[in-house]
Amino acid sequence: MSRIFLMITLILVTGGMMLLEAKNPIVEMKTNHGVIKLELFQESAPVTVENFLKYVNDGFFDGLVFHRVISNFMIQGGGFDQEGNQKKATYPAIKNEADNGIKNDRGTIAMARTSIVNSATCQFFINVKDNPSLNFTSKTLAGYGYAVFGKVIEGMETVDKIRYLKTGIDKRTGMRDWPVDEAIIISAKVVEK
Repeated sequence: MSRIFLMITLILVTGGMMLLEAKNPIVEMKTNHGVIKLELFQESAPVTVENFLKYVNDGFFDGLVFHRVISNFMIQGGGFDQEGNQKKATYPAIKNEADNGIKNDRGTIAMARTSIVNSATCQFFINVKDNPSLNFTSKTLAGYGYAVFGKVIEGMETVDKIRYLKTGIDKRTGMRDWPVDEAIIISAKVVEK
């Protein structure tokens, strides 16, 4: 009887310890300028992280580019291929989790969206400096902000290489801030820490 009690206690204690030691997902993004490793904040932004991981696991980002690069602001990707074609989102828009208390500081990754609060799908950006103007301030159209869901844990030097690429107006799309020498996402996959 005491052996069974001991085994149940051990299972409960071990199970509890495993819950405490749960790790955030890590995504490795290989680019033609180096590797960027991202830790995703699953507890703080569960809807956003689940959405991003679906795109990663589908291989959606592979071969896309950072199409909007502003050296004193951010680098944005997840929406266009190397030929300038927009890649259509494969999942519906998600709830904006910008009210999770995490700031758009240097090295964080957040969801891009339109002027509609809950419109983020596949496009994301990495802040290259602290951007307080993007933070949640209120549940209004002007105050909602952009949902941070992770941070760069390795490869800020890669982000900075991309950040300082020469940009211009892309002749194919008419978009401004498009890198002249492309910043290609070769692959994005979930890895161990």
